Amino acid sequence: MTEAAQRESLNNGGTTSAPTGSPSPFSERGPGGEAKRLAILLSGRGSNMLALAREVREGVLQGLAEVAVVFSNIPEAAGLHSAAELGYATASIDSRGRKRAEFDAEVVTKLQQFQPDYVVLAGYMRILSPAFIRAFAGRIINIHPADTHQHQGLHAYDWAWENRLPETKITVHLVDEGLDTGPVLAQAPVDLRGADSLQEVERRGLAVEHRFYADTLARLIRGELPAKTPAPAAATSQA
Repeated sequence: MTEAAQRESLNNGGTTSAPTGSPSPFSERGPGGEAKRLAILLSGRGSNMLALAREVREGVLQGLAEVAVVFSNIPEAAGLHSAAELGYATASIDSRGRKRAEFDAEVVTKLQQFQPDYVVLAGYMRILSPAFIRAFAGRIINIHPADTHQHQGLHAYDWAWENRLPETKITVHLVDEGLDTGPVLAQAPVDLRGADSLQEVERRGLAVEHRFYADTLARLIRGELPAKTPAPAAATSQA
């Protein structure tokens, strides 16, 4: 989408802003062809978005991916402000008071304007409707701070802390119509031995998330990751 088209894509109460000036330094092209376009979805501070942006610029995703848009269902989300400061196109539609199917239909229309290759959930606190998932089938990626065979849904770090687990896992998976039940792409351990507070559990987990999400996405783009389907059990991510 051209910059002019992005500026014109205001609809149904949503907002869109386009990057200004010269092309972003975060939109590198790889030697093997065009970089994959990422639509990153968040609801809060966007710590995983910032980690992905860093890796697009100068890490494992350089030349493999570019950030097409950062979207939020919360127009005042801190992560949107951070994305705009980095020069990314941003978009938002307020989800508060909206029916899920109606809201998701608007979001799909908005995201399709940016032609993403992957929709990357990075702290997007919404359960996705079946229609949303079908629109981007096999291309929606989520990060979950637990082994999805053991804990699905919210508060995964609280669960690890309350059960005094010596270790938890970070799971990156494709999104299906269940709650954190999609095919697993990769998992990484988080050592919790000696953690003396929930805050310490979260700190250790996020340190792994911020590295592991980009690493896994890079491997997926390079075609190195066959997905592993868990036993059958709306996806949310928490960072």
